[in-house]
Amino acid sequence: MTLKATLSEDMKEALRAKDSQRLSAIRMLRAAIQQREVDERRELSDGEVIGIVERLIRQRRESAAQYDAAGRPDLADKERFEIELLQQYLPQPLSEDQLQALIEEAVMASGAAGPQDMGRVMAALKPKIAGRADMGQVAARVKARLAGS
Repeated sequence: MTLKATLSEDMKEALRAKDSQRLSAIRMLRAAIQQREVDERRELSDGEVIGIVERLIRQRRESAAQYDAAGRPDLADKERFEIELLQQYLPQPLSEDQLQALIEEAVMASGAAGPQDMGRVMAALKPKIAGRADMGQVAARVKARLAGS
């Protein structure tokens, strides 16, 4: 079953359960997917849908931090709920060992010799870890690894 079909089923389930908070979050995700499909005039793949989910999670994290700083825990909690719900649609995250092994493999495959080759390593890694690890943290690890070589 595709990710979009899973979303539709989850939306129907939330409707039946009268879970308005969950329903609202799923509708927001479906609207973001549909908007991109309309803009690009084509059906999105699961990989592209995962990219949208990651972007929405990143936005929710930033919003929650801003709400906390502004003294609005009610709104921050809503954002955190949406983060938890959106994370259900991401693939299983990589363990530390798996991530380190993929970084080493990408460094060796790209023949990277130093920090100037970071772009090549990240380009090799991105398709393998999309949705399974925070790209910001991965970039920091790759940078540290290349600085040490």
